[in-house]
Amino acid sequence: MSIRTSIILPAVLLSLSACSAPETEAPVSDMFSDLSAHCGQSYQGTVTSDDPRDADWASQTLVIEFRECMADVVRIPLHVGEDRSRTWVVSRMVDGLRLKHDHRHEDGSEDVLTQYGGDTIVPPADGRAEFPADQFSKDLFEAEGIPVSMDNVWSITLTETTLIYALDRPSRHFEVTFDLTQTVDTPPAPWGAE
Repeated sequence: MSIRTSIILPAVLLSLSACSAPETEAPVSDMFSDLSAHCGQSYQGTVTSDDPRDADWASQTLVIEFRECMADVVRIPLHVGEDRSRTWVVSRMVDGLRLKHDHRHEDGSEDVLTQYGGDTIVPPADGRAEFPADQFSKDLFEAEGIPVSMDNVWSITLTETTLIYALDRPSRHFEVTFDLTQTVDTPPAPWGAE
């Protein structure tokens, strides 16, 4: 093989492979990473659903805190006024996300209604993830005499400027929107935090 051939042939092959390679789409945003990017920050929210049953929450100061960000788990306490009993636990799974609600009493012990939630059935898309109630949650709700909650679907919608947390089921829509453009002071630790 001549020197000229040894230089031209690889260049031609490289050009051909570039032409025949399928175009790749821009990578889809990773919602878990996008949530983790807020670690250490706190944000205030408001109830944005229009239901008289939400009046108590609407009258409170609502703050989320991206408190703990690990490789596959983000813990986000939700403070409702002085009530520090709630923490959202978002976990990265092999094929999606899991949302659990960790509810604690002031002494740190678990509430009877805790660890409910679900896994995404379809991968999060366009900054939105939906979490239908899993079997553990359905069994818990039935045991506690609230079978209406067995149809719960929670969702998190994340944009550059807002995080929207919602609960939906037949005849019920609850929604809180948090402003991610302005941080607020970090509240005291959630109940049960180490």
